[in-house]
Amino acid sequence: MKKIAILSYGAGNVASVQNALERLGVSSFISDNPAELMQADRLIFPGVGHATHAMQQIEQRGLSEVLKSFKRPLLGICLGMQLMGKQSEEGATQGLGLIDFDVKQFKISEKVPHMGWNSIDIIENPLFKGIPNGTYFYFVHSYYAQICNNTIATCNYEIPFTAAVSKGNYYGVQFHPEKSGEAGMEILKNFIDL
Repeated sequence: MKKIAILSYGAGNVASVQNALERLGVSSFISDNPAELMQADRLIFPGVGHATHAMQQIEQRGLSEVLKSFKRPLLGICLGMQLMGKQSEEGATQGLGLIDFDVKQFKISEKVPHMGWNSIDIIENPLFKGIPNGTYFYFVHSYYAQICNNTIATCNYEIPFTAAVSKGNYYGVQFHPEKSGEAGMEILKNFIDL
């Protein structure tokens, strides 16, 4: 039985992620204890809220070291994914620098935040096993990761942006798999099976 940890740092939609895992029949635990988190087989790094506040919480709780030194599969969701990058325009926040991308604010004529269902273009990756190109996922965000060498899926909202990234054991999705119906469940299942 794999130990699945959900990182708690005061900026996560942790309960909805845990509920989604339960629907898959997967038990998980929520923690901000570095020693406990390092024992996990999989680590999920969710997030909603402001980048600066989230990074302060991560630093204060000694969690940036956990995120930087975790060697098994780690999945960042929404703000969690954005914080895996180098920096964010949201509060001029320095990210964790796990993956080489910057986060920019949407400056477009469409309504911001980008909220609701949108389709993605997938570049082959085990995270998307069994998920067809053009599948719709649920997004809520005002900032976006620029397309980079580690982009594994893109989405278009007036401009193209990164919908998912992967580098080594690090994975990130801009959309909310826990709110994306069957396709989102498939993503979580694929992540656990990696």
